[in-house]
Amino acid sequence: MTALSPISPQLGTPPRSSDLSSATQFCNCLVPSCPSPVDGGVSRASEMGLLSIIRKIKRKEKEMRILMVGLDNSGKTTIVLKINGEDTSVISPTLGFNIKTIKYHKYSLNIWDVGGQKTIRSYWRNYFEQTDGLVWVVDSSDIRRLDDCRAELHNLLKEERLAGASLLVFANKQDIQGALKPSEIAKVLNLEAMDGSRHWQIVGCSAHTGKGLLQGFDWLVQDIASRIYLLE
Repeated sequence: MTALSPISPQLGTPPRSSDLSSATQFCNCLVPSCPSPVDGGVSRASEMGLLSIIRKIKRKEKEMRILMVGLDNSGKTTIVLKINGEDTSVISPTLGFNIKTIKYHKYSLNIWDVGGQKTIRSYWRNYFEQTDGLVWVVDSSDIRRLDDCRAELHNLLKEERLAGASLLVFANKQDIQGALKPSEIAKVLNLEAMDGSRHWQIVGCSAHTGKGLLQGFDWLVQDIASRIYLLE
């Protein structure tokens, strides 16, 4: 599998508007202990400042903001690392969020990988602003939690700030015996019930082997580009 072109990491320093497109940024905030948006705490202010930087740069560069969410242990972080050609042998649960900027053809993808534990799902709303593409990752082998998965997805799709975002559903862990096929996942998640104006696609994949990942991102990037760069 051919990895996307990574951008050189600069850890421990806040992104500047001049170097965000040339740096891979990592943030892993322990969300349960962070001040809530109502508290107006430092963490919230930092997030909003970073969003402001991204909005300003996006006007000048071909950037796309991708929000990657799903239940815990669905494989979100593994997918991000895999497409970037990084080691996936040891993955720690994402207790807050990770941000990675990846060069993809002529575009820069700002991927926000947000933790999916039940206790922090209420914080997802903090990351909806300016989202171009929504990636929902499903553990296709976790039959027991598919009802929960469907409910959380449809709650997200009701959000006005995500109304125009392209939706890519990754039916992950296809390499595991007993995993449901993408068509079966689509039925369980009731994807056909979505608003007809929503652009969406479901792709079977394995974050472990990398199969299907580039196929999914190819569709997502092309769909976003056809909307936000239509006049170029």
